[in-house]
Amino acid sequence: MNQRIAHVAVLVRDYDEAIDFYVGVLGFRLAADQALGGGKRWVVVVPPGPSGGGLLLAKAQTDEEKRGVGRQGGGRVWLFLHTDDFWRDYPALQARGLRFLETPRTEPYGHVAVFEDLYGNRWDLLEPLEG
Repeated sequence: MNQRIAHVAVLVRDYDEAIDFYVGVLGFRLAADQALGGGKRWVVVVPPGPSGGGLLLAKAQTDEEKRGVGRQGGGRVWLFLHTDDFWRDYPALQARGLRFLETPRTEPYGHVAVFEDLYGNRWDLLEPLEG
């Protein structure tokens, strides 16, 4: 059996503002942007480098979905952006306006700092340590 997670859906308020953030601030690549009719789009962004999947930017439609924008992790870190060079990416992301919630720290598993996306979802920027 050969399986993988292709995409994780992230609820967004607006496709274009989300694309601007994920591409312009995080440096992701826009992998797909197809109109599906009725105002819906299939929008996928992927981080630079080899990646096994991406984020499907899903515009919130219902009141329940709109309440979930920025709260998909329930206030916890729920997305993890791995990097091969934390100390290269951390200052570069800060310079592009990314809001980090803490100063970088080194844990037994790697160099890490928590940041928020444009909606308040919490992420780890993480360079895993070998071992």
